[in-house]
This record gives sequence, C-alpha cells and structure tokens, in this order.
Amino acid sequence: MTERLQPGDTAPAFTLPDADGKPVSLADHAGRKVIVYFYPAALTPGCTKQACDFTDNLDLLTAAGYDVIGVSPDKPEKLAKFREKENLKVTLVGDPDKKVLEAYAAFGEKKLYGKTVTGVIRSTVIVGADGKVEHAFYNVKATGHVAKLIKDLKV
Repeated sequence: MTERLQPGDTAPAFTLPDADGKPVSLADHAGRKVIVYFYPAALTPGCTKQACDFTDNLDLLTAAGYDVIGVSPDKPEKLAKFREKENLKVTLVGDPDKKVLEAYAAFGEKKLYGKTVTGVIRSTVIVGADGKVEHAFYNVKATGHVAKLIKDLKV
C-alpha cells in the first residue's frame, strides 16, 4: 500500500477518461488549485450525496480558484449515467485499473461495518497551483464533507 500523501508532496500526475471517454489530466489544471476526491462507486447513496454536494458548491469553489475532479474505479459509461441521473457538474473520471487510486493512497484496506476489506478509501486531496499537495484528507464521510472542506479551506 502506498504511503498517504502529506502536505508538500508532489501530487502524482494522472490522465484518466472522463464520463465522455475524453482524457483529463491533472496537468490540464496547472496554475489552478484542484480538489481531487476519491469515492468508491457511482450511483450509490453516499457517493451520490457527495457528488451532489460538490456540484451544489461548484460555483463557490470555482470562484475561489478550485477545480474539482472526482475519481472512482468506474468505467466512463457508468460515470455518464451517474452524471445524467444526478445532473452533476463536477468532472468525473474513471480509474478501473486503480493505479491513480493507489498512487494517492486512496485504495487499500479499510474498515467496513467492522470488517477489514480492500477497496476505495473515501479521500480528498487538495493540490495547489504548483502541483504540490496542500491537504490530504483520508476516510472522510460522504455526508457533510464538502461543507467541512469549504470551512477548512476558508472559501
């Protein structure tokens, strides 16, 4: 398992397909701050709540200089269904081989209902305009996370 990212680390570069199958790279956002959030699966209750919260606050975050990218192990087709069904405005990318999830330490052992399982660890990494990690939050809650993030980032 990859070490968790710490402030000051260089954010791992990535290029992943979005809901339309178009490549999205972290490098595309150079010069802007990026909120990269990792979630287990599109079209599930917690992940829907979180994606809707990011969508509802997207204008506020964008105005404060943040772009938002949601990463899950889903394929683009499922992400497109998720986006359409929930009217999402955030950029969603798929990482079916989990290489980016692993690079960000957002995949590995976690507790689920008291059992240890291997899966996506709900996480959010704030990448500065210089490509360095500013904050890394692991094991975040789906509900209330975006509000807490806005408060922590003083947006």
